[in-house]
Amino acid sequence: MKKMYLEHANITVNNLQEAIKFFQTAFPHFKIRGSGNVLREWVHLGDEDTYIALGQAKGNAAKVEKNYDKAGINHIGFVVQDVEVIASNLLKHGYKRSYPKQVEQFRIRDYFLDVEGNEYEFVQYLSEVAEERNSYEN
Repeated sequence: MKKMYLEHANITVNNLQEAIKFFQTAFPHFKIRGSGNVLREWVHLGDEDTYIALGQAKGNAAKVEKNYDKAGINHIGFVVQDVEVIASNLLKHGYKRSYPKQVEQFRIRDYFLDVEGNEYEFVQYLSEVAEERNSYEN
């Protein structure tokens, strides 16, 4: 059995198709694993191990406003094989960085916003050694 991992995140969005587009731009291998329309339209978008549960909001909610001083989820992070490929795809499709790319000794991190203002971190580890990957010194 694998180590513990996050199976999915459940996100309610104003525009389901735009959310699908963002995640499939970042992760072209993500496919719709399931979908339905009970209470609201929803999809599970991912691969065989992990997915994003996306639900269509009823009505149009306000755009997400990032404020790390208030309670709430600030961003969701994904470990990726090649952060440069993901960043290039997102930039090419008009998505914006929310924070400058961080190149550190044992990892590269890049942060992007979807069209609704949700923030996502993409991190590429440059070491297999846990102590190095988890180091907070540049």
